[in-house]
Amino acid sequence: MKALIVDDDRVLADVVAFTLRREGFEVTKVYDGEAALEGWAQTQPDLIILDVNLPELDGFEVCRQIRQHDDTPILLLTVRDEEDDIVRGLELGADDYITKPFSPRQLVARAQAILRRAGKKTTPAVRQAGQLALDPNRREIRLGETGQSASLTPLECQLLDYFMLNVGHVLTTDSIIEHVWGAEGGDRDMLRQLVRRLRGKIALVTPENEENLAQLPRIETIPGLGYGLMVNTATP
Repeated sequence: MKALIVDDDRVLADVVAFTLRREGFEVTKVYDGEAALEGWAQTQPDLIILDVNLPELDGFEVCRQIRQHDDTPILLLTVRDEEDDIVRGLELGADDYITKPFSPRQLVARAQAILRRAGKKTTPAVRQAGQLALDPNRREIRLGETGQSASLTPLECQLLDYFMLNVGHVLTTDSIIEHVWGAEGGDRDMLRQLVRRLRGKIALVTPENEENLAQLPRIETIPGLGYGLMVNTATP
């Protein structure tokens, strides 16, 4: 699956590119409207992430020109929240919009929704945190490329996937429960049991004679807050 990112803010473009690459996209970045049209013609992307506020040829005009020839899904990025601008973008053929600032999780959810509506299927990428790899398709974890593997239940896989998307960050208990079970789903006791089981699965793929246990990812409990998947990247 290919994505074209168009934004003159190069730092933000890098963040969006990193986010989409983690989802398995092949990413091309450009920084102005003319380059956007050239990149679209050359790469024929499955998805376009298009900033509205581009120099000279703005995102509205880029969207209009692409829509004259193609129905590639387009997600607009904008700092504008005026109704007229939103309506204009949608009338020109954009499939959806997202207002800056936004979270990586929100961007991914919007992009996947657009692709589903367009009949395009996305394949979850293999996640990596330190030496631990998660294959969401097979619901399987593995230590390194040749290490022992362990199968996960759907809930275990969903929890670890959420941790890996936010590796190094503390996630609140409530946010984890909502992500895994939904607003009307699990509770704190269920989450504690799920975390305990997931820790056990990670232990299954960790050799007893592993010399660098401190370098392996671990699920940490942060009292009063929640949990986080932490990886010590320091060199001994």
